[in-house]
This record gives sequence, structure tokens and C-alpha cells, in this order.
Amino acid sequence: MENGEQFRINWNKFFKNGKTVILPIDHGTAIPVNGLENPSELIESVNPYVNGFVVNFGLARSCSDALEGKGICFRTDIYKPPHDKNEDHGSYRVFTAEDGLSVGANAVMNMCYTNHPKEETIYRECAGLVSECIDTELPVIIESLPFGIGRPNDYTVENISFAVRCAAEIGADVVKTAYPTGASVEEFRQIIESSLAPVIVLGGAAMGDDEALFSMARKAIDAGSSGIAIGRNVWQHEMPATVARSLSAIVHEDASVNSAIKLMKDPLSS
Repeated sequence: MENGEQFRINWNKFFKNGKTVILPIDHGTAIPVNGLENPSELIESVNPYVNGFVVNFGLARSCSDALEGKGICFRTDIYKPPHDKNEDHGSYRVFTAEDGLSVGANAVMNMCYTNHPKEETIYRECAGLVSECIDTELPVIIESLPFGIGRPNDYTVENISFAVRCAAEIGADVVKTAYPTGASVEEFRQIIESSLAPVIVLGGAAMGDDEALFSMARKAIDAGSSGIAIGRNVWQHEMPATVARSLSAIVHEDASVNSAIKLMKDPLSS
């Protein structure tokens, strides 16, 4: 089935020559958000260097002016990492594609945990979102991770490979996932080539190491990924716009890790 004109318009909000740099700022329902105290100011500062943002309903409404002109990916679920004695329920889908349209979304995103105790519910929620978006012509980005969020020891080549293919089989237009822990570029390339849908790579917890961050992004692009969706490593950085510029250079200008590091020292254009 061919995608319609509105789908292509929405798609092109994010992708430039087949690549994208997305800044997720949807963490406010999951973790404390030190660094997101003034989201409108952050959005405006990184705006020249990113193609789109991942946002929750409240932020989409309150920051609508700052988001204008950029790709808006609307988060349809709330994901809660286990805390203290709270059971890990994975993610809960709480919004619809129509809710996304009401705040001007150009895409929607939902979490998919493979091999999770609640995977039956999670799979049904993801599939339901895909079904809703057939008529709304919103691209669906499924964030697919094995077992749960923040579990790098479980992000093996085998587990990530299954998570990516599972999301694509459910019907994702784009799959967001982690770079497999310890994987070579060739190993990740094989995952991407068998994924059925474009793959973008998340950043995870703030690394505090620009070279490691740029190296991960470079390897993801070299493996054939269609871009990155890196949040905390940008907005918890002491220079969010500067690091976003370097990441954009890797994705859109094929910059090397060394070039990205050197670019960190250059002043931003006024």
C-alpha cells in the first residue's frame, strides 16, 4: 500500500536526504528532568541543528510556538522504569493518533518491550496505534528495546536484532532502538538490513563523554542507520546547542568523530 501525500509531508518534516536528527524531550513522565526546566528555551537554542522533537501532550501544547516548523513526534505512551518496590509494567498507552493530530503532530511514538512480562499488552497497544495511523497518515515510530529501558547488559546483538524486527513486523514506519552493546559496525549493519523499516539510534543516559557519544553516532551512521534520536546527552550537556550541532554534522554532513570534537570549540552562529 502506497503512503498518501499527507504521510509524505509528515515524513519530510523529519527526514532530510533520508537522515534525521531528533531530540526527545519526553522524559518528564519517567524520570526527573534536570536540564528541561525551560523547554521552550532549549528548543529554540537547538532548533537549527535538529529536524524534530519527541514530546508529550503537555509539552506539545505549552511549547507550540517554539516547535513551529519542526517535526513533532507525539508520545502516545507513558513509560515508568521500576522504582523501589514498584513493579515494572513497561509502558502504558494513554493517547491516540487523534490526540496527536490535535496538537499538530507529524508522527507518533510508542514503546515496545520485547521479552517483557507485559509484552502481550504492549504488542496490542503498538499494533492498535499502527492501525489508527493508517487513516491519519501519521508515521509511526516504535521505540523497541529488549526487556525494558536502561538495561544495556541486555542490549546484545541477538536481543536488539529481535526487538528491531519485531517492531517492523508490527508495522512501524521507523524503529528507534539502542546501539547493541559491544557490537561492531558490521553486526549492527546486518540488523538494519533485515529490519524492514528505517532504524534510528537512541542515546540513553547522559554519558558525560563527547568522544564516546560521537563515536556511537558515527558507528550507527556507518552501519546504515537513518539517524539518531538522542535526548539526555544533548539537553543535560552543559552546551546543548553545541553538541547538537556536532551530532547533526555527523548525521547530515558525514563528519568524522574528530571533526565533531573540533566543531565543539567553534562559536555558534548568532
